[in-house]
Amino acid sequence: MELISLLENNFAFFIATVFVLGLVIGSFLNVVIYRLPVMMEREWKTQAREYMGEDGAADEDEPLSLSRPASRCPSCNHKIHFYENIPVVSYLLLRGKCSSCKTAISLRYPLVELMTGVLSAVVAWHFGFGWQAGAALLLTWALIALSMIDIDHQLLPDSITLPFLWLGLLLSLFPVFADMRDSLIGAIAGYLSLWTVYQVFKLVTGKEGMGYGDFKLLALLGAWMGWQALPMIVLLSSAVGAVLGGAMILIQGRDRAQPIPFGPYLAIAGWIALLWGDRISHAYLRWSGMA
Repeated sequence: MELISLLENNFAFFIATVFVLGLVIGSFLNVVIYRLPVMMEREWKTQAREYMGEDGAADEDEPLSLSRPASRCPSCNHKIHFYENIPVVSYLLLRGKCSSCKTAISLRYPLVELMTGVLSAVVAWHFGFGWQAGAALLLTWALIALSMIDIDHQLLPDSITLPFLWLGLLLSLFPVFADMRDSLIGAIAGYLSLWTVYQVFKLVTGKEGMGYGDFKLLALLGAWMGWQALPMIVLLSSAVGAVLGGAMILIQGRDRAQPIPFGPYLAIAGWIALLWGDRISHAYLRWSGMA
């Protein structure tokens, strides 16, 4: 109880605590980002074998979950000890190399940890101590994981999107961000709006412009923030996509014909709308002379 009282009454301590918690969660998100698609691929292969009636044994690889086996160096199989897995700090102390084989560790791991810590601190600063901050932190962490998985595999796992869609509807019962009516309409409208765009685009071009995971992600955001936030999220995601997509083409020389995942843009737009949606709407209304 003393800790809760300290978090509630000491704003700086609350933000610092959430930042450290975010670093730890970021370390776990690195595991989710890497392992969840591998687990899904194994499951698909098992289901395919069962469907084909094959009696062959399942993958001979060791069982894989988000908790087991313990993290290891992919080059030398060195088991990573707890003191080598301190978010950001261990990477700096190890100078970005495995302690055993000296193979370089991807810079992405500490960057994901640092990004999660910083975004978590921003959420804490914006909402302050309370239920909104707790819920917003959960959504922030989910959006980071979804974005990185989509970047790597062009995949938005149902095992993340669907539970968080239901969580958004559950939060509307209280309500935390949107009331039940707006949340339910938001979930339905979020899914159907992108589904309609997908069907029209496919009818006109014969190509698939996006995946069903994008529909579910926008439904998730609609459930959390209500249908009123959907136009802003779609517009912001388009703007973010234009800027970041153009930057990737110019800087990285990315092939224009190569598909670019839309999930990260939706996630960024949804996070911005969650924190500053009302302020952006009011600023636009003042600028347009409608307020």
